[in-house]
Amino acid sequence: MITLIDKSVTLFNGKVLVAEPEKLSDDELKARLAEEGEHYEGSLPVQSGEGTMARRIVAAHDSYRGDGLLHLKFDALTSHDITYVAALQTAVACGLEKFPVPYVLTNCHNSLCAVGGTINEDDHMFGLTAARKFGGIFVPRHLAVIHQYMRETTAKSGGMILGTDSHTRYGALGTLAVGEGGPEMVKQLLGRTYDFAWPGVIAVYLTGTPRPGVGPHDVALAVIGAVFASGFVKNKVMEFVGPGVSSLSAEFRLGIDVMTTETACWSSIWRTDEKIAEFFRVHGRPQDYAPLEPDAAARYDGALVVDLSAVEPMIAVPFHPSNAFTIADFNANAGDILRQAERDARELMDNPELDVDLTGKLRGGTFHVEQGVICGCAGGNFENLVAAAQILDGGSTGRGAFGLSVYPSSMPVGEALMNGGWMQKLISAGAVNYPAFCGPCFGAGETPCNQGFSVRHTTRNFPNREGSKPNAGQWSAVALMDARSIAATAANGGALTSAFEFADRLAEHEPYVFDAEIYAKRVYNGFGRPHPETELRYGPNIKPWPGIAPLPENQLLLVASVIDDPVTTTDELIPSGETSSLRSNPLKLAEFTLQRKDPNYVPAAKRAKALEEARAAAVKDGGGMPAELKKLLELAGIAAGRVGLGSLVCAVKPGDGSAREQAASSQKMLGGQANVAREYATKRYRSNLVNWGMAPWIVGDADRARFKTGAWLFIPGVRAFVDGDGTEIEAELLDGCTRLPVTLSLPGVTRGERDMLLAGCLMNAYRDEKNN
Repeated sequence: MITLIDKSVTLFNGKVLVAEPEKLSDDELKARLAEEGEHYEGSLPVQSGEGTMARRIVAAHDSYRGDGLLHLKFDALTSHDITYVAALQTAVACGLEKFPVPYVLTNCHNSLCAVGGTINEDDHMFGLTAARKFGGIFVPRHLAVIHQYMRETTAKSGGMILGTDSHTRYGALGTLAVGEGGPEMVKQLLGRTYDFAWPGVIAVYLTGTPRPGVGPHDVALAVIGAVFASGFVKNKVMEFVGPGVSSLSAEFRLGIDVMTTETACWSSIWRTDEKIAEFFRVHGRPQDYAPLEPDAAARYDGALVVDLSAVEPMIAVPFHPSNAFTIADFNANAGDILRQAERDARELMDNPELDVDLTGKLRGGTFHVEQGVICGCAGGNFENLVAAAQILDGGSTGRGAFGLSVYPSSMPVGEALMNGGWMQKLISAGAVNYPAFCGPCFGAGETPCNQGFSVRHTTRNFPNREGSKPNAGQWSAVALMDARSIAATAANGGALTSAFEFADRLAEHEPYVFDAEIYAKRVYNGFGRPHPETELRYGPNIKPWPGIAPLPENQLLLVASVIDDPVTTTDELIPSGETSSLRSNPLKLAEFTLQRKDPNYVPAAKRAKALEEARAAAVKDGGGMPAELKKLLELAGIAAGRVGLGSLVCAVKPGDGSAREQAASSQKMLGGQANVAREYATKRYRSNLVNWGMAPWIVGDADRARFKTGAWLFIPGVRAFVDGDGTEIEAELLDGCTRLPVTLSLPGVTRGERDMLLAGCLMNAYRDEKNN
């Protein structure tokens, strides 16, 4: 089904992949191409990405400086209502005057959170006044989820878009799109650049045609399962090529594309064709289409060869999209797979006594679930919901515990489903129709019952992503499946079922009709027409960022938490769901940092922060210091005026998942100054740390094993080190009277990142520049 080629490959004429053709003689290469009916006479590309679509698009957006880095400016920007307030607050503090490119503010994440009184709508009013003041685009709540709106109105072939949501992916339309944290958005809003080393490109070579019953989520889960654990495409571009691309509709491609985020890749791009041209025509934007193909010879750093005809309906069991099985294999081995999921649950929740019973859902050899959800940027599109309606037409979801919810990804999609009679078929079968909303994807709606199991066509199935609270004795879980198999499961009253069993119901249907008037009559589009006299409307929960100190000469950092899980998600670092309602109040939100993973983290971090405040006061006023602080300074052999105190988190591989900057800023609000890890799961999380003045230290496994909760990391000369050009520094772990040496490294740190760390955060760095 999927073959990985872990060596350089060259794609000839868009059709023939040859591994390391430079090792073949001219005659051997000609013979290899002739076998496939192809011919090539040019020179071979030698650089990473040479001849690829990705390289061509990036070059067109690069402000070349000759320093070995890309310096990118994007064509358009987008944020939703969990991320735009923080980004705008930072940009305003740095002197924002107007939006330099179209900036779309959507309201699709906290529009149904019944938490905190007026705070959700207060943020929306802040966003609307910001769009008016600075010349932006404001999409009111329930009108569209962020990525569907960008597909329908903004993405262009050959363009680049930056979003403060990790699933910012429009590669199927020919747009290289990147999801990052808020500080990277701030840089673009201030006319600065996105600085990044060339990421490399992996070819995703598609062949064949999906069988009836196989949907985009099945292909996506198969790909994620094949590459995530090894990091095969981590921080690279996935470039989709090959004859199989043409067998997929535009929406099928978009459904795969949005899930590439879960491979840990940097971005994605697809070759375009008449089906993509038709997508732009349907949406009234034919001028935004351009044909995209690799050059006659394009060099890739590796390849995935995917036979679409061999893909089967899939299920990703808790707790990651890469934990993927065919539904046939799952049903044949459900007991073993579920027992492993139970063990994973107890381990990930750090509670061996947690009441977890998945095997009890096996009845007569069939696994039964309580809930199905088809939702958001991955699941809620027209073709997915039409397929679900075809499978359920004339059927019933039953009168038992199982319930099915459907959320069209935009109001135009919902209207088209109603006009075609598809929504009526779903409702008649027992499905409940909701407006466009991302909540079920991140735990702000549709939380199952305790011990409940939900199958969802959404983006993630991380621990507690569905909204349960294990530390309150609640636990439920999510598995990812395609809309077609979810509908098949619904047709069987919640008994897990492959869409292959209902494939004969899937048929051609009338094409999607887009109604642009829905947006024209409701969306505020002020791009290019800022009104600087507009006052930003602040709600009582919208608080400014507090003052942040620059990097001190030396550091003492409390090891406030040690996490030994193979991967730590951003949802574990700062929980999503109802806590996201507090996103505009940095200090309140920080109280939930690592709440579900390590409840002892917040009090430990606060303890270190209190010691730093006592140290600073003593230096300023000449007063006394707490006994604990005196003892610590004596052990380190450092004077109070020459050191700064803070805290850190030590993990194996933190930062998988969401782009939310709060995963870093919440630590910073509690006095966090660094993280220590074997590696960082994503580029976006590492960037969030740096932009918030937190050093992303790397340590070897032997040194990482020395980190214990409650110890202090002493980094002498840290400011001089960061100000220089070294990549390794010697430090010590102080634990009681024990001193253990450790080596810290900052590989790949750029001059700009060093300046950010020295200043203490992005805001400080930009203020310093302005004042100088």
